[in-house]
Amino acid sequence: MDQNEITEVLNRPYSRELLARDLTRLAYVAKDGTPRSVPIAFTWNGTEIVLCTSKNAPKLPALRANPVVALTIDTEVHPPKILLIRGRVELDVVDGIPEEYLQMNGSYGMTAEQRVAWEAEVRELYDGMVRIVVTPTWAKLIDFETTLPSAVEELAQRRAARQSA
Repeated sequence: MDQNEITEVLNRPYSRELLARDLTRLAYVAKDGTPRSVPIAFTWNGTEIVLCTSKNAPKLPALRANPVVALTIDTEVHPPKILLIRGRVELDVVDGIPEEYLQMNGSYGMTAEQRVAWEAEVRELYDGMVRIVVTPTWAKLIDFETTLPSAVEELAQRRAARQSA
């Protein structure tokens, strides 16, 4: 998939709505060769998806060894809206708390006082973090209005061919 196709998918209105959410599922291959899928907060900066994690997170050695990941961002309603992204990861170790981490956790329902307490706890707990920066290399939006999963699309085409025969 070329960059223009990826950009077109990610700029669709439903994609924009999904990219404004705060939780994705990150899939990667663990060091033991088995798959992992973990929910993790994220933010979209217009070209990359940024996740943040602790410097001792078990996923980091796996991502260093195999920097290819898949992300799923979806809704919990019917019909679901699903954004599937594949990409390559770059790891950026930073001192302190990345601004993205504070942004991506800003949509949780907290009072102003709770937010102050949460930020103080975060700053006390972490001496630094790792920014996991995902550059999309493939993207697909499934909205069940204009796009379907490829297998369902194939079945619909077969049904249409049978009905017209």
